[in-house]
Amino acid sequence: MDAFEFSELVNQQGQSGERYLEFLAVPAMSLGVYSLPAGGVDTQQPHTEDEIYYIVSGRCTMSVDGEDRPLEPGSVVFVAARVEHRFHTITEDMNILVVFAPARRSQA
Repeated sequence: MDAFEFSELVNQQGQSGERYLEFLAVPAMSLGVYSLPAGGVDTQQPHTEDEIYYIVSGRCTMSVDGEDRPLEPGSVVFVAARVEHRFHTITEDMNILVVFAPARRSQA
């Protein structure tokens, strides 16, 4: 069984010095933790796979294909492959569970 504690994953991600930590990858999907600080800038580009973002902590606004929506803990957002998207107006440190399907970069 693969099982994870989100708080431990956030600690690993923070220690890595990177904003994104992939912690599970199989051909059909991958999972990661994405963290952004309050006031930070999200520089990601559209991905070649579908994504689901689950907001674990923090508050911001997200733009998907030109549509803005405020997000808070418990928000879930689907972003189709190759669609422009970005987190902005980050008012509280963000910790986000990210699901790619199929696995991240598998369609690049």
